[in-house]
Amino acid sequence: MSTTIPTRKLADRQVGAVATGLMRMTWSPVQTPDSQAFEAMQTALSLGSDCWNSGAFYSSIPDNKAANLQLIGRFCKAHPELKDKFFLSVKGGLHPDMRADGNLDFLRKDCENINAQLGERKMDLYQMARVDKSVGIEQIMKNMLVLRDEGHFKYIGLSEVSAETIRKAVAIAPIAAVEVEYSPFFTEIETNGVLDACKEHGIAIIAYSPLGAGILSGQIKSRKDFEEGDMRAHFDRFSDENMAHNLQLVHSLKSIAAKKGITPAQLSIAWILHQWEGIFPLPGSSRPAGVRESVEAAHVKLSDEELKEIRDVVDSVEIKGVRYINNPHVQGVLFG
Repeated sequence: MSTTIPTRKLADRQVGAVATGLMRMTWSPVQTPDSQAFEAMQTALSLGSDCWNSGAFYSSIPDNKAANLQLIGRFCKAHPELKDKFFLSVKGGLHPDMRADGNLDFLRKDCENINAQLGERKMDLYQMARVDKSVGIEQIMKNMLVLRDEGHFKYIGLSEVSAETIRKAVAIAPIAAVEVEYSPFFTEIETNGVLDACKEHGIAIIAYSPLGAGILSGQIKSRKDFEEGDMRAHFDRFSDENMAHNLQLVHSLKSIAAKKGITPAQLSIAWILHQWEGIFPLPGSSRPAGVRESVEAAHVKLSDEELKEIRDVVDSVEIKGVRYINNPHVQGVLFG
């Protein structure tokens, strides 16, 4: 395999086809030590994965929601030669109780806090993590334009939005990227219009949970495999009943991956890359080896026959359970 991965177009930039998610370094039962996190981040850059994804709330520390941003800040301070070598997207627009707020004053304070926590550099792309329906997407986009013009960030992004919301938003201001869940485990953007809307307007898709929140890694065989305190253990898809059913998809994909001599994770990421040239899979790992495994999937070529075999498997298993926790509030803000 070549050293660096192919690039794709995101707005007016060329960045690595596989992005790197930093969430699990600080939003997990145990905080990742800087030495390990920095090595994982350097590994990503060395392989060409220079599109990084963070969040203003990515932290399991109750009194410090900015832990992920601070980690990036420490990395840039320790490695000043690398601080401008990656494209950084940050999700924000949420109060500490995870309530979305699209008002201009709140978003301005959020942006100021994000860049202050980063310290050594600013974010490139700012994303509303969820749509604040009380403000409305049109006004949110007008507010984002004001903040962009004030210099807080260069590009506007959205997360967890519907096709209708995308079309309303892009009529107000250009959108560089939309972050939504997409994997062989969850393909709803193919049928709900989100993928079509992004293609229509040339908007990049940052595909989070490309491994189905970890189940497609092949390492999770039951709920017992989650560490104590891992929020995924409470996901509806991973209830005992649903997990037993959903693992059928994993077993079939593992078989295909084994025939090709790659891991199930690499198969899943490669499959996503083959669906459209505007999609950037967003795997996340706190381990250098995990980062390498995921990023190197960009080199995997799938034949038409292999793509059909994978698609047949994906279509044959109807995944049971809703995304995240089966809670009306949580479900009500998805694809907003």
